[in-house]
Amino acid sequence: MSGSAGRGWIDELLPGIGVARRYERAWLRPDLTAGVALFALVIPAGMAYAEVAGLPPVTGLYATIVPLLVYAVIGPSRVLVLGPDSSLAPMIAAAVLPLALGSTERAVALAGLLAVLMGLVLVVGRVLRLGFVTGLLSRPIRVGYLNGIALVVIVGQLPKLVGMSVPGGSVWETFGQTVSGIAAGRANGPAVLVGVASWAVIVLARRWGSPVPGVLIAVVGAIVATAALQLGARVPVVGALPQGLPTPALTGLHPVDAAELLAPAVGIALIAFADTGVLSRTLAGRHGYVVGGNQEMGALGVANVASGLLGGFPVSGSASRTPVAVQAGARTQLAGVVAAGLVLVFMTLLPGVTAYLPSSTLAAVVIVAASSFVDVRALVRLARMSRSETALLVAAFLGVAFIGVLQGIVVAIGLSLAAFVRRAWDPYRAELVRLDGTPGYHDVSRHPAGRRLPGLVLARFDAPLFFANGAVFVAFVKELVESAPQPVRWVVVAAEPITGIDTTALDDLIELDEYLDRRGTDLVFAEMKGPVKDRLLRFGAGARFGPEHFFPTVGSAVKAYRRRFRAGPDADGPERPDGTDGADGPRPA
Repeated sequence: MSGSAGRGWIDELLPGIGVARRYERAWLRPDLTAGVALFALVIPAGMAYAEVAGLPPVTGLYATIVPLLVYAVIGPSRVLVLGPDSSLAPMIAAAVLPLALGSTERAVALAGLLAVLMGLVLVVGRVLRLGFVTGLLSRPIRVGYLNGIALVVIVGQLPKLVGMSVPGGSVWETFGQTVSGIAAGRANGPAVLVGVASWAVIVLARRWGSPVPGVLIAVVGAIVATAALQLGARVPVVGALPQGLPTPALTGLHPVDAAELLAPAVGIALIAFADTGVLSRTLAGRHGYVVGGNQEMGALGVANVASGLLGGFPVSGSASRTPVAVQAGARTQLAGVVAAGLVLVFMTLLPGVTAYLPSSTLAAVVIVAASSFVDVRALVRLARMSRSETALLVAAFLGVAFIGVLQGIVVAIGLSLAAFVRRAWDPYRAELVRLDGTPGYHDVSRHPAGRRLPGLVLARFDAPLFFANGAVFVAFVKELVESAPQPVRWVVVAAEPITGIDTTALDDLIELDEYLDRRGTDLVFAEMKGPVKDRLLRFGAGARFGPEHFFPTVGSAVKAYRRRFRAGPDADGPERPDGTDGADGPRPA
């Protein structure tokens, strides 16, 4: 194997090794600085999202360390930060907690299994080159889904913010129980003070552009205040972390658990990859390199498998921690390695510090992070631009808020597919006409002054022909033929937008041809793509639609019609000196 071929293989499967081979000394200091800044953020974030997922805080650190180290080797993005995420945490809780039956150990094992299954789904997707599947979630639906997630997370953290516990349930039940508890005087005053102060510090530090992350200021300040004022007995605290390194925690599992978690794993994998893929491509474009969707899918899958095997839970690219690393000057994956190493040192030498960390401070961290998902501007913008897409956004939001987080995934995907089928089933279609002095053929609905050639119908259908819209196409052409002022001799289909055809649509096409034949009308095609013609032949339609039924352009089809029926140039505008009519101009409008 040549040196260049070897480097290509390494860059494909182990991008981090390739970057390390080309590492520049000038990158070291920015990477170390970014690693330290990232370390200050990943500890409180990891612990907070673990609590949202209904898991011990230490699992959030395991789910931080392992993916960072694994992704540093196999991840295609040079600065993307993987870890626990507020959009995944409620989905993890919804999938795991009903099966855990109140057992913390079993919840940890199930969360690990969920991560392994999710990772395997992504790895299989990488092998099958399914990186395109993120297109199943359009932006309006993702915005609605994330706004729903934000509501679920924020409402779920409100009881912890005020220092009390509630039975829980749906979003509205949890909110009602929290309000009732506050009205009944069950809120913990010191916890409320600490939580609200932590929230204010994070928000103000962000607004004022503090060089030190507000999360770090709030967490350290809350720990110091709790220790100094001896508030540990008066406010709920996280408690000391167990000392040690990430270890396997997949005990007490059964095959039925995998069966129960497979469907949630697929849904979470889709959401995680959609967010990670968009973030990774954005960073790559900003820094001048290319990231393949399939490559990113495989790396995210392997990182999740590793996280699940070593005590963690599902992770994705972090839209909150990645910018911290970038703004701190990160150049390569070394920043993530440094952050992971510092977390390991913290867990080994200082695990007792979190005994003074108030739970209300972690709740404030989560609430601020989840609030970033609330995108009112996108809703207003969509409402002005498209009612249908606004309806999709609202429906996805309500699906998460009223039905449930995991069910909301199904709703979101279902809405995306329904929107796609709706557009393909009822695409734009037009009758084409000529305009005096303007080359080409144009939509009569946009150019009512256009002229038709007697006995000729020009039709355009802007979608592939398939089982859902073949009948629509047939009805459209029949309507044009039956409403024509004179008997129609030819129907010319401007077929360039038709990029595919299936067997059901072919049957519809044959039905249309038989209908036209009974009326003495020929059906011909202009600008049909070669692969679509090949498909017609493969389906056995060559005898019905021979070479004489196909023309390279609409203009050439019109000329053939004129020659056959002696429809002179005066019927459709003057000829050019070279004998043509100028019809072979731009693509039909």
